[in-house]
Amino acid sequence: MTQDNLSLATEFILIGFTDHPQLKPLLFLVFLTIYLITMVGNLGLVALIVTEHHLHTPMYIFLGNLALMDSCCSSAITPKMLQNLFSKDRMISLYECIVQFYFFCLAETAECFLLAAMAYDRYVAICKPLKYHTVMSQKLCAQMTAGAYTAGNIHPTIHVGFLFRLTFCRSHQINHFFCDVLPFYRLSCVDPYINQLMVFIFSGSIQTFTITTVIISYLFILFTIFKMKSNKTRGKALSTCASHFLSVSIFYGSLLFMYIRPSSVNEEEKDIPVAIFYTLVIPLLNPFIYSLRNKEVIKVMKRIMKIS
Repeated sequence: MTQDNLSLATEFILIGFTDHPQLKPLLFLVFLTIYLITMVGNLGLVALIVTEHHLHTPMYIFLGNLALMDSCCSSAITPKMLQNLFSKDRMISLYECIVQFYFFCLAETAECFLLAAMAYDRYVAICKPLKYHTVMSQKLCAQMTAGAYTAGNIHPTIHVGFLFRLTFCRSHQINHFFCDVLPFYRLSCVDPYINQLMVFIFSGSIQTFTITTVIISYLFILFTIFKMKSNKTRGKALSTCASHFLSVSIFYGSLLFMYIRPSSVNEEEKDIPVAIFYTLVIPLLNPFIYSLRNKEVIKVMKRIMKIS
């Protein structure tokens, strides 16, 4: 094997968003601002939940882990993306790509299960309030959280393992702003059918299971809410569920369109706008959706600000 072929097989160029130099400073400023707000919002929420003992309940434990996964997803992608906006070569090695994809996939997979756990937690709290502390025990909460992280680690390991069956000879340019597996399949000189099948099977199974859990939970929640006699209580419950369900819909809609749609490997022009939603926008919005509408979190934040 020649040196050129070796370089072609192990080093790639992330094309990114644009080749227009005049737009790069603006994009850098926008994405840096998004990243900083995302990290401050999510890590601040994690710190708040860890330090405040009365927030050590299942709902807030799931929320804290969700914020941690949003921080992981954003940190896996954004720093390299910002660097590439002003980098001349925009090179990234195969092993750097694997590490980036691993942590990105870990975060997204764990988030799917955490969102399902949060939906089930809300179902028990609203539909079976008298049994809440019995059903949502610390043991069950720990098992759900551990299950989310276990699935989060197994899922990318499978795809990384199958990635090593491919050789890359068509091009060394990845038409994306981060290392996802789908753009890699377009560069392969080996038929990536098995890899595509694994993505469809595992991503489809994870999303089907977690989406079904969310939908069933919220159907029971809505049925219970509409039976409530108090308009004030009904409105409060609907408001909380609506914001959560909106975030879940955007997240799952983006993932389904990206990984489960037909011929997803061949529609690369649609990848970047969709990927921006679930890698940059959703981690930015989640702290505001789940926290600033939460009276307990706001109360703690006001108390901390008064003390300081």
